[in-house]
Amino acid sequence: MIRGLYAITPEEQDTELLLAKVRQALQGGASVVQYRNKRGTPSLRLEQAGVLRELTRGFAIPLIVNDDTALAKQVDADGVHLGGEDGSVAAARALVGKDKIIGVSCYNRLSLAHTAATQGANYVAFGAFFASTVKPLAPVATLDLLCRVRREINLPVVAIGGITTENGASVLSAGADALAVISALFSAKDITLAARQFANLSIQ
Repeated sequence: MIRGLYAITPEEQDTELLLAKVRQALQGGASVVQYRNKRGTPSLRLEQAGVLRELTRGFAIPLIVNDDTALAKQVDADGVHLGGEDGSVAAARALVGKDKIIGVSCYNRLSLAHTAATQGANYVAFGAFFASTVKPLAPVATLDLLCRVRREINLPVVAIGGITTENGASVLSAGADALAVISALFSAKDITLAARQFANLSIQ
């Protein structure tokens, strides 16, 4: 299930605008949506996650909630994505249930992916592969690392960090299953077209 365009939502406080943007990404071929809003209030985050849950369900596309296992449980999201400070896979699994998707950020450390796989994660994410406007100080990951991950980890691999339609093919060729994109997707003049271009990279 984790492959192709993995769309991560922008920091959008206007719920209707967020919904419209994500709908366009889904119409263009996004295969996963991650809800991410670091600055929103708890009530806004609940509202936005709830409407995105209904939207993604209509497209039969999984919704993953970033960082917040309790929110993922509350809106019956398909899964949760854990960062380095978000607790263990086991704790998340106990809360969201055995059938939900759990992804883990591994940054540029292969050892974290081995640990996540042992603990029962469903996918692992690495980055940043290129300069990122969202996380300019993110650890740098290399394409060589992706090749090692592909050989050693039997889980879907998500790549993140400055990925565009111009450099995305190189990341997929190195071993990524999915491209996690925020800015190059949701800042595009035509979100549907950008999503289609990213989705097409994964089937070439």
